[in-house]
Amino acid sequence: MKGTGRAYEESLLAVMRALGVELEEVEDWNCCGATAYMAVDEVKACILASRNLAIAEKMNNKVMMAPCSSCYLILNKTKHYLHDSPQVNSVVNRALKNAGLSYSGNVPVRHPLDILINDVGLDAIKKQVKRPLKGLKVATYYGCQIVRPYATFDRADNPTTMDRLMEALGATVVRFPLKTRCCGASLTGTLPEPGLLCSYIILKEAIRCGAEVISTVCPLCQFNLDGYHDKIAAKWEHVEIPTLYFTQLMGLAFGLSERELGLHRNFVPMKKLPEAQPELAVR
Repeated sequence: MKGTGRAYEESLLAVMRALGVELEEVEDWNCCGATAYMAVDEVKACILASRNLAIAEKMNNKVMMAPCSSCYLILNKTKHYLHDSPQVNSVVNRALKNAGLSYSGNVPVRHPLDILINDVGLDAIKKQVKRPLKGLKVATYYGCQIVRPYATFDRADNPTTMDRLMEALGATVVRFPLKTRCCGASLTGTLPEPGLLCSYIILKEAIRCGAEVISTVCPLCQFNLDGYHDKIAAKWEHVEIPTLYFTQLMGLAFGLSERELGLHRNFVPMKKLPEAQPELAVR
């Protein structure tokens, strides 16, 4: 969110401002360790993630919104470990105590999609639409982490929250069977060929399904699907299609500027939409 996923943060903040949702960044947050550290040492990874939860708990027990798919998964996994394992809970809280912190498990960890659909609501979102995405064919790509293993706000086998959101913006959602298939994640940096193959399959299927743009929720998915087109074309074939964050598409429908939404950071540009026309707002 502060590096390669910067456009996600920019567009998320802009969209939430437009909807009147107040956000406050966790003070002195640290990296959650992502899935890589969880695979190396689960207890130490839990301590890393728990520090963020403990700091958030001190901020008047507010809801913690985790836009990054990996952060969302790790924070939720840590909450489950602390709840289900007294031994892990004891070790983690002992470590937190050394840092002057404690965690009682009272901070809900939620994804932006969950908050937008279930708290803000589609009706409120439709009222902000000034430039409907009418005619734009979108493949909604959730990735493999936000509904697995914890399907807390959507179905694990066939999530639909982003589908409904795109339809509320006026877009046409194409049937996309690979919406929860892994993009290759960090394999692109360690084992490039199988990693690129995963991304190639997703890009090719989105085009085959008739999509003009892929909408995603994950910074690493966006990076993999947007940043390796030359290498994929050299290895297999040309499958170029823009991959945007769902918040960027929301912002476009809201009539926000492309710069404000970080669209200049994308490698593959999306086709120009008609100028904002308030009288065409989605109702």
